[in-house]
Amino acid sequence: MTEIQALVGRDDQAKPGADPVNGPMIRHWCEALGDANPVYTDAVAAARSVHGGIIAPPAMLQAWTLPGLSGHGAAASDPSPTVYRLLDDAGFTSVVATNCEQEYMRPLRPGDRLTSQVTVESVSGLKSTRLGGGHFVTTRLTVRSGDGEVVGVQLFRVLKFVPPARDPGPSEPPALRPRPSITRDTAFFFDAARDHRLAIQRCTGCGSLRHPPGPLCPACHSPDWDTVDARGPGEVFSFVVMHHPLVPPFTQPYVVAVVALEEGVRVVANLVDIAPADVRIGMPVRLGFIEPDPDLTLPAFRPV
Repeated sequence: MTEIQALVGRDDQAKPGADPVNGPMIRHWCEALGDANPVYTDAVAAARSVHGGIIAPPAMLQAWTLPGLSGHGAAASDPSPTVYRLLDDAGFTSVVATNCEQEYMRPLRPGDRLTSQVTVESVSGLKSTRLGGGHFVTTRLTVRSGDGEVVGVQLFRVLKFVPPARDPGPSEPPALRPRPSITRDTAFFFDAARDHRLAIQRCTGCGSLRHPPGPLCPACHSPDWDTVDARGPGEVFSFVVMHHPLVPPFTQPYVVAVVALEEGVRVVANLVDIAPADVRIGMPVRLGFIEPDPDLTLPAFRPV
């Protein structure tokens, strides 16, 4: 702990924010949080307020100083990553945020250019918690305007802890793949899959094919339908490679693709027997089936 305590009270270098306080970021923030306060986005209403113009939501204080994915403005002198790394090395590898306090000295307005500075405020001695033994690390973020005026302060506290050993308990049966939702409208699809057929709904009124299944034809609104079996050739229209969350029994990474069938409909299914890095939009695929467990059969696609 001596090396860690030596970092307590040390300031990093002032880091400039990547952008000045600006209207588009304020608007995105308000839309994401559902904040309709007109003083943030309506110039006319804001001009009539006590502020005399648009201000940024106070809770955006840290947003103006974050380095972002590019790392813009990150300071090598910031002592907090070193503290966290030293605690990791000591076995306190788990982390949970415990509280955050912000203090606002004045409203921030579009055009304000801000800098930030991080200080390790304190690192507690070893504490016993229900999560496990650990240390509380408190950092102070000081935000200043271009002329050096302190406009806001944030105290942020995390617990770096060693999780207690868990009793494995009795062995559990292997996890099953989540069951699909089967209704009167979709039962035919899964019944056909058990027979290794990919059944597509067809409107008997106008002959349109539709997928996913539904009770009415979107073209002519007829409730009458039958099915046709897709031949199977298609191509990858879109795809995503799943890395998280880690949900048994899936083995990450795996590919979920939207496949455009030659019949003219699109189907969402796993793409198997191919490395995720080799999947390409437009690549030809063929229909197959997988059985994640004895009670479930699903269509899947393989590269041609």
